[in-house]
Amino acid sequence: MAAGVGYREVFRVAEFRAMWLAELQSVAGDQLARVALSVLVFNDTGSAALTGLTYALTFVPSLLGGIFLTGLADRFPRRELIFAVDVLRGCLILLVALPVMPFWSLCVLVGIVSLLQPVFKSAQLAVLPDVLGKERFATGMAIRSITIQSAQMAGFAGGGLLIALFNPYVVLALDALTFFGSAILIRIRLTARPAADRAAFEHTGVRRSWRASAGESWGLLFADRGMRTLVLMLWLMALVAVYEGMAAPYAAVFGGGSVVVGLILAADPFGSVVGAFLFSKFVPEEKRSGLLGPLSIASAVPVAVCLLRPGLAVSIVMFVLAGAFGTVVVMQTTTSMTMMLPDERRGQAIGMSNSGLTTATGVSPLFAGLLADRTDAVNAVGWFGLVGTVAAVLLALAWQRVPTPATE
Repeated sequence: MAAGVGYREVFRVAEFRAMWLAELQSVAGDQLARVALSVLVFNDTGSAALTGLTYALTFVPSLLGGIFLTGLADRFPRRELIFAVDVLRGCLILLVALPVMPFWSLCVLVGIVSLLQPVFKSAQLAVLPDVLGKERFATGMAIRSITIQSAQMAGFAGGGLLIALFNPYVVLALDALTFFGSAILIRIRLTARPAADRAAFEHTGVRRSWRASAGESWGLLFADRGMRTLVLMLWLMALVAVYEGMAAPYAAVFGGGSVVVGLILAADPFGSVVGAFLFSKFVPEEKRSGLLGPLSIASAVPVAVCLLRPGLAVSIVMFVLAGAFGTVVVMQTTTSMTMMLPDERRGQAIGMSNSGLTTATGVSPLFAGLLADRTDAVNAVGWFGLVGTVAAVLLALAWQRVPTPATE
């Protein structure tokens, strides 16, 4: 295979299979829960604003969790931490699934579940290099990208179907079961490893305070030009993907209804699956990091095309392309960053970088919406694409000046 390590070789690793299956069912369950919560809250309150608030609570607290809690992935054994977080999230979602739960309690519980998500993700990404080794890690990340996007699409589609067949409470209970299933897989199939921070303490005899550890991890993300450029490329991809948050007003400009909104929302994950597959299958691993600059530009240019008001069909094709290239950039920047970071700070640093990604994902539709009020959604998305293209060009030039060893 041109890209080196194939999918089959990665799936031969029993620990990876367990982690992959655990994450796959958790992601699908999360999407089921988002659909169920939206339907449940709207049916109970009749308020679009409260429905939007509940949906936002499945994302926004992740920012706080990424900043303040991801250090746990370095201070505690990662297998035990993943297990505990999954069990706790399963219990919380079971409470949400109780029909007697008042709305304010539901909001608190959903917010806590979202708060814990970065802890799970940072611990998982931090332990993945230990499971796969350097030679299999990039291919493992590609498999994760493909299956996560596929699980998200399946979860959104399946959520609507299951709610039609049963009710939102049953769907929420199914989501809880996915967390428990994930916890069991991790506990049984993942090898116990000591906490990375403990291993570093035994080696150096120095244990840093929580604040010092956070400051050091944040500093690592901006320690040199290479790491700094990777972080900014990662965050830029969230800003460029503004069309997801603007799907409804974008479709309305051209007279499109809910079906068109669904097609716009599906464009990004569809492109993501295709892009991750082609990149991991046909691009040699030693050339991947060198392509980050052109790929960043390629992810922004299709969004800038919206300034030409190309119509819905062409717009959706552009969003598929943007999703394909953008996911490859996210996948490769995360891979490069993970391999460059020291193990004892990997969990917290990756968690913080993902917090920036979450923040950018939430902020971009907000500012695009303000801009759309002055023009319209199509122009707003196009301007984001144009600014993103300029930023991508600058980052690509910066990446070219990074010494070769830092990009590998």
